[in-house]
Order: sequence, then C-alpha cells, then structure tokens
Amino acid sequence: MDIGRTGKILLADIGGTNARFALSQDEPSQDGTDRGGSGKGKPSNGERIGPIDYVKVADFPTVREAIIDVLRRSGGEQPKRAVLAVAGPVTNNRCVMTNSPWVIDGKELQPALGLDSVHVLNDFEVVAWSLPALQPADLIPLGGQSGMAGEPLLVVGPGTGFGVSCLVERHGARLAVVTEAGHATLPAENEREERVIACLRRRLGHVSIERGALSGSGMQNLYEAMAEVDGNRALQRDAAAITKAALDGSCELSRATLEMFCAILGSVAGNLAVTFGARGGVYVAGGIVPRFPEFLAASAFRARFEAKGRFQDYLRNIPTRLVVKPDASFVGLRMFASHNAD
Repeated sequence: MDIGRTGKILLADIGGTNARFALSQDEPSQDGTDRGGSGKGKPSNGERIGPIDYVKVADFPTVREAIIDVLRRSGGEQPKRAVLAVAGPVTNNRCVMTNSPWVIDGKELQPALGLDSVHVLNDFEVVAWSLPALQPADLIPLGGQSGMAGEPLLVVGPGTGFGVSCLVERHGARLAVVTEAGHATLPAENEREERVIACLRRRLGHVSIERGALSGSGMQNLYEAMAEVDGNRALQRDAAAITKAALDGSCELSRATLEMFCAILGSVAGNLAVTFGARGGVYVAGGIVPRFPEFLAASAFRARFEAKGRFQDYLRNIPTRLVVKPDASFVGLRMFASHNAD
C-alpha cells in the first residue's frame, strides 16, 4: 500500500472485541501542544479528529488487514504516522492481546504499512494523555479546589479491570506513567470492610484492589462477600445488575454494595493521589462509574478521599472529577501524537 506523507495520523483504540479508528490532521505547535483549532499552545479537545470507524476484531485475522481495510474505505489522504491504544500490557512497542488473536507490533506495522512511525500505547496511558485537553462539559466535578498548574494529573478507572495512570510534566516534557496499581492489596478503612476483605481472602487468597472491589468482577465479589458477612443469601447478579438494583432501590444489599464500592474508590484514589503527588487533579474514568454520577457525588467517595489524617488539608486542595466524554481516548491519542511529533 502506498501511503503518502500528508500529515495525517491514524488513531486507534483497540479492544479484545472491537477496534475503533479515526484520522487526525498532524499540526503540532512549536511547544509540542496541539493547535487543533483551539489556539497556539492550548491543548486541543479533539475537534480535528475525523469520523470514528468501528471494526469487529473477529472480522480480520490481523490488525494490519484491519488497518488496510479502514484506510481503503476512508477514501482520503493516507496517514504517515499511527498511534494505537491497546487494552493490554505494552512492552517494546508491542502488545499481545489477551482476548483476541491480534498482535500489535509497532516495529512490524511501520514497514508493512509504509508509515514513518507507529506508537503502541496502553489504553489507560492514553486516557492520562487526554486529561489536559478535556473541557468542562467532559467532566463532572466531585469536590476539591482548582488544582495546581503543572503538577501531576492522576486518572483511575474501574472497568473490566482497574486502570491507573499518571501524567507528569517537567521542563516542557510530558510522560504518562503506566502502573499495575490495580493489583496492589485492597485496604480496609473500618471494621466492616475488614470483615468483608477477610471473607474475600478466604475465597481468593490475595485480595487486590481490582478483584476485591474496583472492577466489574470486583463489584460482584464485593456483593457476594457482603451477603456472606451479613448471613444473607445473595441473588446471582453481575455488576450491571447490582448497579441497576442499587439505583432503583429494589435491593438493599446491592445499594450497600454500591455504597461500599464508592467509599473504597475514594480511599484508593486518595492513597494514589498521595503516592503520586497528584496535586493537579484526580480523574475517575472507566466503564462503570459514569453510569451513576449522582450516586457517586452523594456517596462517601470524597470524604474517604480526604480522610488521610495529617494530610487531610493536602487532599482537600486536590480536585476530583468524573470523566464523562465517551471518546476521551481519541483526544489522548491526538495529544500524544502532537506532543511526540516524529
């Protein structure tokens, strides 16, 4: 395939079942931020990103064939660079997908597609890159002050797993730190949580943040453990059903589970804010929490976020926000591309 050097960038968000692609115009400013129609030196909110093309992973044996098909159907100028977000660990610009046969290898894709460069990033790393460009309409405030300019920005996200990434800026350079914080040990803040975690430990052995509470399967584990601690029989429910029953008031156990979920999320987010010194702000993303923003705002989330003893004032000044923009990953992909022009 003959791909011309037109300044277009291929952006992709690749999961185990679906992949999304879009083309963006490469217009980096002199200081590495994105012009994108928002003014020189200001981060773009993604207005220069073209239509998003949805592809089923199962329809293509390799990511290369999927990309070729997407570019052929786009009918326009071909890109010279690609930035790909993948739902999995990335090592040496390469990811072996867990839930699909695709292997996304930047070193192989670059010559195969005639591109100048291919960057493969973890999907939560990409969310971190989006944070400076998100607009007020993309966010729901969850307490705190305005944050300190130039300080680290932290994003946490309960979903299929529990993602954590931190965007750090020093001397004009930006770096998104990717972590495996979801596999750290789940902390307890009171006696009831200690009893629930003890129950989970008997079932799971090590109780991580992700498996014990802050993910889809974690919420289900939390629900079942709370029922056992209280001597009740829990109905078979997944995270979506637990959330629905909690919000419509049809199940007291589901509501108690969601309340504990939000409280634990606050504690974990506060722990990570202190760990990373995230005085620029803490953002909650992922596929679960945007379904119940009002419930989260009324929960113990913020109180538990700040409950760090002598460091309460430190946490009180850090803003917490819920990310509700559906395509924040594409904003992050574009921000990375603009800041890392090859």
